[in-house]
Amino acid sequence: MKIAIATDNDQVAAHFGRCACYTLFEVEDAAAEKKVLSRTCIDTPAHEPGVLPGFLHEKGANVVIAGGMGPRAQQLFLGFNIRPYIGVTGKVDDVIRDFLAGNLQMGESLCNQGHEGGSNHHDCHHD
Repeated sequence: MKIAIATDNDQVAAHFGRCACYTLFEVEDAAAEKKVLSRTCIDTPAHEPGVLPGFLHEKGANVVIAGGMGPRAQQLFLGFNIRPYIGVTGKVDDVIRDFLAGNLQMGESLCNQGHEGGSNHHDCHHD
């Protein structure tokens, strides 16, 4: 299993497409215990509609974790068999630990909070 976490300064990025990099964790998914086998930071390609789901699919990701993501982007990830987890905040190390333990706290997309029609609202719905 590979888990991609949108990352800015060791924190989960608020927007999946505007992060500095993706921290990609390769995880051993044994029945008794999940453990991290490797950790790599991969640069994010230019943010253009529809690019990131294919990019992360090519990297082998099964899961993407971010603070915010629009509904169309979520559907595109699902089309590549990548499950999105949104509304996530915190340090990347804490988030991966919580995910592996089955305790990841999610919420609404951070893109949807407090943006009632300004340009930020539009930015968060890019794919």
